[in-house]
Amino acid sequence: MTSRNPRDSRLRLVRPRPLATAPRAATQRSSRRPAPRPPEGTPPPTELARMARTGLAAAARVARWADAALGAGRDGATPDDKGTLSDATAERAAEELGLTPAQVRADWDTARLAGLVEVHGDIARPGWRLRAWNRDDSAVLRGWVALFDAWSLAHPEPADREVSAVAEVVSAMPQVLSFLQLSAGPVPVEQLLDLLEQRVTELRTERCEIPYGPQPEPAPDATEAADAPLAPLLDWALHALASVGALTCADGQATLTPLGSWAVWVKLEQICVAAQSPAGNIEQPAADMLRGCAQLRPNAARAEYRAWLAARPVGSAVTELLEAARGEDALTRGLAFEALRVVGAPAEPDVRAVAEVISLRPYALLWLAEHDGHDPEDAHEVLTREEATWLWVDTAAAVADHGEAPLLVRHLESAVQPTVPALLDEVRAVGHPRTVQVLVALAAAHPDPALAKAVRRAAFQVHTGGN
Repeated sequence: MTSRNPRDSRLRLVRPRPLATAPRAATQRSSRRPAPRPPEGTPPPTELARMARTGLAAAARVARWADAALGAGRDGATPDDKGTLSDATAERAAEELGLTPAQVRADWDTARLAGLVEVHGDIARPGWRLRAWNRDDSAVLRGWVALFDAWSLAHPEPADREVSAVAEVVSAMPQVLSFLQLSAGPVPVEQLLDLLEQRVTELRTERCEIPYGPQPEPAPDATEAADAPLAPLLDWALHALASVGALTCADGQATLTPLGSWAVWVKLEQICVAAQSPAGNIEQPAADMLRGCAQLRPNAARAEYRAWLAARPVGSAVTELLEAARGEDALTRGLAFEALRVVGAPAEPDVRAVAEVISLRPYALLWLAEHDGHDPEDAHEVLTREEATWLWVDTAAAVADHGEAPLLVRHLESAVQPTVPALLDEVRAVGHPRTVQVLVALAAAHPDPALAKAVRRAAFQVHTGGN
């Protein structure tokens, strides 16, 4: 880029690089925490996925039937806005699948809890996991973990128990499951009951506050909940977990299945990752977390994304990241999609939905291409020339705001246009709101006076609307 004649200036064509425009701290060390391994004896992911497919086969069958028989926009699938099948639909499915209506409803509920079916108002549609069911083991395992997380909804709770007591048992069960996982074998139910009672007592103690002034008499239901025996609720919880395939319960003993043991380990590992937030951004909103990651090396930034994501529900995390991407800071926009790469497949519907937003479209298309299996080095080929140019300007804006002048000059090498005049023409035509600022910064940074003059002229023409 040293030609004195800007008309003849050639750009060396290179593959676009991922957005990494902020100056990297020379002393910042990347995370060295090794990838955790599941406990010894845990089946490999392919075998776990096979088990999950077997356990969810009936739910997948009903979900596929609904996809083929009902189709998009048909009436009768979810008349109550809660995902409940209508009587007519349940009877039709039962007849065509050779099941009873009760079996169809049970399998439908399982499909919803596992994300094989997504309900939006009175419309049900196939979830992304159903689309990836046969080809993506990770999608299958995520679906089973979603069902495992919803175990308390998969089996009706005792009708004669106080709601507060049921909630206490649900809150205490993670510790019971952790004990089962660490025991790596059958555990007497009596021992689990002792542990449950201890944990419930701890939860009640943690809620206690020092009373001030006259206190009303305790509500009858609260007194009943405190005095109610927990054995029936433990029995309910164990049977609910058994119904989703997380454990077996026989002869007065409970044992985690391989899937259940693996899922509990995954949850424990997520807690550990969240507790090891490398840069302390775990409690920050998405935009602040991303800005905090701007100075980190890629590996350290990904570790921070993982810790931030592990501390909140996936759906709300994806929404928050995309909201941050809609802001004016181009660097935050690029980093938001890097964090969404860590999220992976669960973010696909939301990323696909924003692909029509002009400022997010190039990032979303690249994300989707990589998700669909394109090599990251070649994913840029899915962009049109205009989209690639928009992304080039947006990346340049991030460099201008957060980077250094030499980095902005080197950014020229990633342009798809073969010459500087062609680049300037297309940059002016694409209409990016930061075009003038980018061109002014590039002109100020470039060491070639002739090229800098041409870029300044282009910036002036964009500013005045001239040719």
